[in-house]
Amino acid sequence: MLNLGILAHVDAGKTSLTERLLHSAGVIDEIGSVDDGNTRTDTLALERRRGITIKSAVVSFPLDGVTVNLIDTPGHPDFIAEVERVLGVLDGVVLVISAVEGVQAQTRVLMRTLRRLRIPTLLFVNKIDRSGARHEAVLREISARLTPAIVPMGTAAGLGTRAARFIPGLGPAAALDVLTGHDDALLAAYVENTVTDAALHRSLAAQTGEALVHPVYFGSAATGAGVKALLSGIETLLPAADGDADGPVSATVFKVDRGPAGEKVAYARMFSGTLRTRDRVPFGTDGAEGRITGISVFGHGTDTREDSVAAGRIARLTGLGDIRIGDAIGEPRTAYEHFFAPPTLETVVVPGPGVNRGALHLALTQLAEQDPLIGLRRDERRQETSVSLYGEVQKEVIQATLAEEYGLDVTFRETTPLCVERPVGTGQAVEFNKKDPNPFLATVGLRVDPAPVGSGVGFRLEVELGSMPYAFFKAVEDTVRETLDQGLHGWQVTDCVVTMTHSGYSPRQSHAHQGFDKSMSSTGADFRGVTPLVLIEALRRAGTRVHEPMHRFRVEAPADTLGALLPVLAGLGAVPETTRNREDVCVLEGTVPAARVHALEHQLPGLTRGEGELESSFARYAPVTHGTIPERPRTDHNPLNRKEYVLNVTRRVSG
Repeated sequence: MLNLGILAHVDAGKTSLTERLLHSAGVIDEIGSVDDGNTRTDTLALERRRGITIKSAVVSFPLDGVTVNLIDTPGHPDFIAEVERVLGVLDGVVLVISAVEGVQAQTRVLMRTLRRLRIPTLLFVNKIDRSGARHEAVLREISARLTPAIVPMGTAAGLGTRAARFIPGLGPAAALDVLTGHDDALLAAYVENTVTDAALHRSLAAQTGEALVHPVYFGSAATGAGVKALLSGIETLLPAADGDADGPVSATVFKVDRGPAGEKVAYARMFSGTLRTRDRVPFGTDGAEGRITGISVFGHGTDTREDSVAAGRIARLTGLGDIRIGDAIGEPRTAYEHFFAPPTLETVVVPGPGVNRGALHLALTQLAEQDPLIGLRRDERRQETSVSLYGEVQKEVIQATLAEEYGLDVTFRETTPLCVERPVGTGQAVEFNKKDPNPFLATVGLRVDPAPVGSGVGFRLEVELGSMPYAFFKAVEDTVRETLDQGLHGWQVTDCVVTMTHSGYSPRQSHAHQGFDKSMSSTGADFRGVTPLVLIEALRRAGTRVHEPMHRFRVEAPADTLGALLPVLAGLGAVPETTRNREDVCVLEGTVPAARVHALEHQLPGLTRGEGELESSFARYAPVTHGTIPERPRTDHNPLNRKEYVLNVTRRVSG
C-alpha cells in the first residue's frame, strides 16, 4: 500500500498526469481531458467548467502487487488548505513542474513544505512535447530555486515535438555527487572505484525514502512519454505505507464530504489498528464518540464497501456525525499542525433577493465543514455572515458553489484584510462579588501581559486552584479565550498572557425548608458574564495595536520594466528590500500588504509586457502605520459599553 500525493503549481498538468497514470495502470480505458471536463478526479461541475482542481480526490491503481492510493490536490494557491490537509497522510509525493514555465511560485511554496516535513518526493517535469520545453535550463532552475539535492533519472530528447521522449538512465557521475554526501559507504566505494549499479540504486532508494534527495523525471502526460519510468520510480523509490494492523486504532481525517442523504462522510488514513463496521470509537478533542456504520476502501480505480479497514489504507467512513477535518479517530498521533499560513482576507456574504438567511448560514456552515479554514463569523445584530479567504478565486468558487449546489444567489462586499491586535503594555482590572456596579455574583481579576510574537494566548492562575470550584475557573478561561476573538478594535487579540489575579464566589445557599436560591449563589453564568467586562477593561489599560497581514513578494521581470514597476509598488504600499539583476532579468523581493496582492497580480502583466512573474506568501503581521486604524464591527454584547453589555447579558440570563 502506498498513499501518493500529486502536487503542482496550477496548470502544470497535475490532473492530466493522474489520468495518464490511471490509464497506464489499466484502471481506465480512455484518458480524460481537463479541457473536456471528463477527468476521473475533477468530479465537481465547477471544477470541470473552470478546468482547475478545487477539492482533493482519491483514486487508486495497482502497481505490481502494490495498491497506490493517488490523491490529486488543487494547484491554485487559493485552495492551499486542501493541500495542507492531505500532506499529513501521505507516504510520498510526485511534484509536477512544467518544462515550459519551469519552477513557479506555488512550486516553491510546496517544495519548501515537503522538505520541512521530510516527505519523500519525486519530481516530474511535464510537457516536454510543448513548444518552448527546456531540459538543462529547468534542471538548473530546480537546483537553484527548489533544492540542489536532485538526481536526474535520464535525459529528454525531441523537446517541443509530439515525438519528445524520455531516455531513462541514471548518470553515475551526477548521482554520486549528490548521494555520497549522505552515504559514507558509497563514498568509500567511490574513492576505491568499486561502485556498482546495484549499490547506487540502493543508496538512491534509501535517501529518497528519507527525503534527502529527489529523483527528477521528464515526460509528457499528454503523450505518455516518461510515464513508464515515473511508475518504476514510484514503485522502487518511494516507501510503502507501514503500520501495525493489530495495534490500537489510530487514524486521521483529511477530508469531510456529504453523502446523497446529507450524511457526513469522513476520508481517513489508518496509521494503526483495524477499524470495523459497528465499532464504537472516540474521535476529536472533545471526548466525542461515534459508531462506524459504513466503510469503503479504495482499490482498482474505485471504492468498494468492506467490513473493515486496516493500518496503511485510506477509507471513507460514515456514522461519525460530528467529525471534523483534522480529527483523530482512536488514539491521536500528534496535534494537527497548519503547514501553511491561515487566510488573511475576509468578506461579508450578501444574500440576493429572496434568499433565506437561515438557509444561507446552514449552507456556509456545511462548506466550512469541508474547509475549516473558511472561518465563519456570524453577526446576529446585523444579520450578516463573514467568511475568511485566501484570495479572489476562492470567493468566486464559494459564490458558484452556493448557486449550483444550494440554489442560493449571493454577492460579496469588498474583500478586506484580516488584522490582529496585540497588547502594547500591561493592564489589569477586577470586579468584586456583590459590590456595585458588578451585577454578577463573582469576583474576577485579570492581568494582560504582552507575549512573544507567535506565542498565541496563554492563561495562568495567581490564585489558589482550591479557592473555588474548578468549574468556575474553567468558565473564566473559556470566556477569556472567547472574548479575545474581539479586542478593542474588533480584531482577534493574540500574543498575550492573561493571568487570573482575584477569585471569589458565593457558596450554594438556600432558605430554610426551600430549594437552591440562585439570587444568593454563584453559578457559571456569573463568571461567564463578568469576565468580558474585566478582560476588556484590562485590555483598555494595556492598550492594543492593530497589525495587518503582510506578504513577502518576489517579482521577476524584464530589467527595462523596473522604472515602470517601482512607482506602482510604492503606490500599493509595497517595500522592495532587495533588487538584483540576472542578465536581462530583474528580481525584486520585499513586503506588500496582503490586501494589495490581488491588485499587484492584475497590474503586473501590463507593466512587464506579460513577462513578469509574481510569487507571494504570508510573511508576518505588521503594525498599521498609515491612514486610520481599521475597525471591525463587533458581534458580541460589546463589553466596551458597560451599560449596554450588562443590559443585554442580564436580560439574556434572566430570560
